[in-house]
Parts: sequence; structure tokens; C-alpha cells
Amino acid sequence: MKCIMSVDEKHIKRVTDEEAAELYHDGGWRYIPKSVWKQKVRDIDKKEEETETKSKSNNMSRAQKRHIKNTNKL
Repeated sequence: MKCIMSVDEKHIKRVTDEEAAELYHDGGWRYIPKSVWKQKVRDIDKKEEETETKSKSNNMSRAQKRHIKNTNKL
């Protein structure tokens, strides 16, 4: 599979190696990196997922409390 773009940069598509070679030699198309195809075609409909940051508390976990308790016994 190859990624190709029309010379006027209106169309981007992925085609088989044979189709890409034929389109390239006919003119009007050029090879492009797969990353360009991903950015412009594949991921265009995906919305950016917003990750919510969880607020961290200063509370100690049970393991931390247990560790402190055991070290104070010594």
C-alpha cells in the first residue's frame, strides 16, 4: 500500500503498489508519507479526546500508613 496525493493537493488516498505506480507514471499524482495521509484523511473525523486530570489528594494510602506505623514501632 502506498499513499498518494494529486498534484493539485485536492485528493489524498491509499492504493496498492501497482495502482500507485500506474497513477504516478501517468502524472498528476505523487507519493507522500503515510503520516500525511493519517493526519489529513484517517484522523479528520476523530475528535480530540480531552483527558480530565484527577485532582490529587495529600491523603496517604493504607500501605503508606501501615509502613509509617511499623517504622514507628521500632
